[in-house]
Amino acid sequence: MLHRIDVVVPTPAHSSAAGPLSYSSEQALAAGTLVRVPLGKREVLGIVWPRSAEADESFAAKPVAAVLDGISPLSPKWQQLVSFAADYYQRSIGEVALAALPPQLRDLDATQWQRRMKRGNAAQDAGGIVNGPPLTPDQRDVLAQLEGQDRPFLLYGVTGSGKTEVYLRAVQRLLEADAQAQALVLVPEINLTPQLQERFAQRFGESAIASLHSGMTPPQRLRNWLAAHSGAARVVLGTRMAVFASMPALRLVVVDEEHDASYKQQEGARYSARDLAVLRGKFEGAQVILGSATPSLESWQAANKGRYQRLAMATRVGEARLPDVRVVDMNAQPKGAVLSPPLVDAIQQRVARGEQVLLFLNRRGYAPVLACTACEWKSDCPNCSAYRVFHKIDRTLRCHHCGFADRVPRACPVCGNVDIAPIGRGTEQLEEHVGELLAGVKRADGEAVRIARMDADSTRLKGALEAQLARMHAGDVDVLVGTQMVTKGHDFRRISLVAAINVDSALFSSDFRAPERLFALLMQAAGRAGRDAQAGHASEMWVQTWHPQHALFAALRRHDYPAFAERQLAEREQAGMPPFGFQALVRADARTQEAAQAWLHAAAQRAQAMPELGQVALYSPVPATVQRIANVERAQMLVESASRPALQRFLAAWHGELHGLREKGLIRWAIDVDPLAI
Repeated sequence: MLHRIDVVVPTPAHSSAAGPLSYSSEQALAAGTLVRVPLGKREVLGIVWPRSAEADESFAAKPVAAVLDGISPLSPKWQQLVSFAADYYQRSIGEVALAALPPQLRDLDATQWQRRMKRGNAAQDAGGIVNGPPLTPDQRDVLAQLEGQDRPFLLYGVTGSGKTEVYLRAVQRLLEADAQAQALVLVPEINLTPQLQERFAQRFGESAIASLHSGMTPPQRLRNWLAAHSGAARVVLGTRMAVFASMPALRLVVVDEEHDASYKQQEGARYSARDLAVLRGKFEGAQVILGSATPSLESWQAANKGRYQRLAMATRVGEARLPDVRVVDMNAQPKGAVLSPPLVDAIQQRVARGEQVLLFLNRRGYAPVLACTACEWKSDCPNCSAYRVFHKIDRTLRCHHCGFADRVPRACPVCGNVDIAPIGRGTEQLEEHVGELLAGVKRADGEAVRIARMDADSTRLKGALEAQLARMHAGDVDVLVGTQMVTKGHDFRRISLVAAINVDSALFSSDFRAPERLFALLMQAAGRAGRDAQAGHASEMWVQTWHPQHALFAALRRHDYPAFAERQLAEREQAGMPPFGFQALVRADARTQEAAQAWLHAAAQRAQAMPELGQVALYSPVPATVQRIANVERAQMLVESASRPALQRFLAAWHGELHGLREKGLIRWAIDVDPLAI
């Protein structure tokens, strides 16, 4: 007897086969079973899906090619999460579901899978749980409040207050109470995962931990995914992709640095891992903890409304204090000064005492642009509407959008002038400049000052990041110059001075989220200073600005995130911006800007006859902020509504209307729900 089954396969949202497809099977297969099925001329991995009551039985279905034996079906709650994500973010179920599985699992055929299963996984000795350090009063109070509550928690703790220890104790309490329970811990970026994994492994043993992130090899991801799916991994650590990890006994979800924009996927299904983590906790009956020193305004408002329970940790561990914040008025400094003279003196004093200094400049490379002094030539990228960045170390001009790079020209390619000069400043140039300023300064041991740079360029080789972090922790670096990657999650015990350089561009940005991101970055950067109680009393955060009277700096001086948040929320409410309004972007990529905007205009015309249009505002198409990337023109159209359900109803109806919409030169289009960049 043949059984009809529905199978989701990796088809895009805009194809004619976006939903589950019907196949036949000689055996009844439970929903969630992994199978190999024919799709056109290919054989692909699919997932058996609950069969729709309206399924068409009138045609002969192709047979399932193979069943992946040895893997238990994905749980109904996992299927529920995937279905919600596909509906909410306007993608196909198969696209979301199959992207959540390890690449090697998708690529192995049935024969290869059988060989893989015969090899199995090497057995590891389970380690016992090791008790952590004594808890602070704040930590004890927070852990007590975590018991017996079913709504999500927003853990608002200042940098250095010991939020990670709270996560560890919450996981420990869970694992000791339930021999099968699992915990999911999300971090925003890959470079934070190894550090957190080390702490969790020390506490719970290597065999209890599995990591999931894009920096792993396909075999590593498959092995760790199987460990999570089987329940062998009690704790899963990962970046945003791990929110879809199959965990049959999930009881606790932690989202560290929940404010970070890295939790929002920017390609394919543009989901927010933070928001899905909260929803997954609801589906699974799991406790959810969102932690940050600078929570997102969406989460802060949710706590104001009582949907989240806010927990506060206002003091640092031990005797450590938050650094004093000093705002330097650059209008009063010598013309052309990169670092103000008082800041240079402070750096020299710290280095002479054997302390470490962090200089934060959120722009890598030597200079943002190279320009001719005689004509209007600048180092434009031929493929993007952006400048190629000057990298002095390898004498290249490199586009940070498409990756195009070539050698720095000896003369202006337009007029032949040999006097071409860098404009602006990046971390390479700041590192060089600091070296010149401190050339005559000696460390406490009489040796020359040691300066290091940490950014995406200096850490791109395997092991480079770990080596740089080890040097910092060992005290082999006196002054660290870095981008935002040095401000997140690192526990540098010897840093007593942090300085932020050139931060003003975000103060008057057209992006309404720019002040929120800047405040979070500066608070996180300040948090790297004074983490050692012995030096905490003297730690400082210097901010160089041309606008010292700006309200953002007044709140920063007091480390007063609540005041900053309430001011920003009041402005957002007045303007109807998120979290008081809801947005989606329709993005179109095409060979020409005219084609991209023409498609968006046609899409807007399709919306005019829809009854749902009355509850949304549809704005005119405009070029994207970076209009061209890799010779692809980009345009976008904003959709707003005061009601999330109304926006979702409109998008669902509109999405169906857009499937058959064609425009010559159009490459792709997508709907971005709850966009972070407009």
